[in-house]
Amino acid sequence: MTLTCEGCRKGATDLTPFTMAFQPIVDVASGRVFAHEALVRGIAGGSAASVLARMTDDNRYAFDQQCRVKAIGLAAELGLGSTRAKLSINFMPNAVYEPRACIRQTLAAAERIGLPTDRIIFEFTEDERLDAKHLLGILRAYREIGFLTAVDDFGAGYAGLELLTRFKPDLVKLDMQLIRGIDRDPVRRDIVGHLVRMMEDLGVTMICEGVETLDEYRALRDLGVTLMQGYLLARPAFEALAEPALPV
Repeated sequence: MTLTCEGCRKGATDLTPFTMAFQPIVDVASGRVFAHEALVRGIAGGSAASVLARMTDDNRYAFDQQCRVKAIGLAAELGLGSTRAKLSINFMPNAVYEPRACIRQTLAAAERIGLPTDRIIFEFTEDERLDAKHLLGILRAYREIGFLTAVDDFGAGYAGLELLTRFKPDLVKLDMQLIRGIDRDPVRRDIVGHLVRMMEDLGVTMICEGVETLDEYRALRDLGVTLMQGYLLARPAFEALAEPALPV
């Protein structure tokens, strides 16, 4: 494994303290929590935006590293290890210099608490223009190590279907704009229905996020969606693992 990279040589940059909230991704067929997504928050409960506003090119690498370690450590303190749920961590591809070097702190944190790599999902958002070769190198390295990979906000960004032709992630999370009002919009229903069947054919697990109403929930169940995330099921819980409430 490569031991150093540009980010490692720069060393850590002091950051204002931050913490995490966790929002469950629910298997609505079984009622179990499939995974808890770690979401950055201010130390007193401030929004993610208030934390991300302090990120710069100089501290991006340190911030990304500390987010991973914080998410794993706090999830362990809250009892994730005693459940079957996975942990989903957002990462910034532009903050990864050399995948196998930059993952060392994450691996060490997971090993300390005994969390297997196959219970950690790394998800990235495809809404920014990324170097495709660099991104694919990260995703392939993470898969070889044993992590799961996910594309967040699928359908809203630049990569989309082109990414699927070059790398099959373990999961995709549909952009919430495709979910909003799906019960009243036949076009959205057709698009999501086709995506459900396509992902099944590809062997990719699909998650629908941003589910906020009972009618949206019912429409997605009718389309065969089983993994959902959204305010209807559970809001992000500040420094806690939320218990979802499934509609009757």
